Amino acid sequence: ARPVGSMETPEVPAATYERRVVRSGAEHHYLRVRLELPDGGARPSVAQFKQLVVSALRELHGEVGAALPVDVLTYEEKTLSAILRVISSGLVKLWSALTLLGFYQNRRCAFRVLQTSPFLLALSGNSRELVLD
Repeated sequence: ARPVGSMETPEVPAATYERRVVRSGAEHHYLRVRLELPDGGARPSVAQFKQLVVSALRELHGEVGAALPVDVLTYEEKTLSAILRVISSGLVKLWSALTLLGFYQNRRCAFRVLQTSPFLLALSGNSRELVLD
């Protein structure tokens, strides 16, 4: 016990720091992608687009990759743009498969991942595409 009126301060334990990495608890991730076909030609339908995504997964990750649940939520045939939904654990597999795909029907092509987010609402608007009057 300290005497009354003592100027001693109680000992404070040294601060301890703990590193915490918080991963998103989201079940799905969403990707806004665009397929680039430099030489023009026929544009894939939504079914062909989905098949192209599955074949890209199969090519890089085999049958296990092709079984990854990927949904095409929106697809614009005019711009070849789509919003894809994938389970969060499969995001890296999907992204890498799309990045490494180089051909569609023996024509050069490239997928561009424009945006990705665990929240679909985040992909609903893009400030870079805003048209101000």
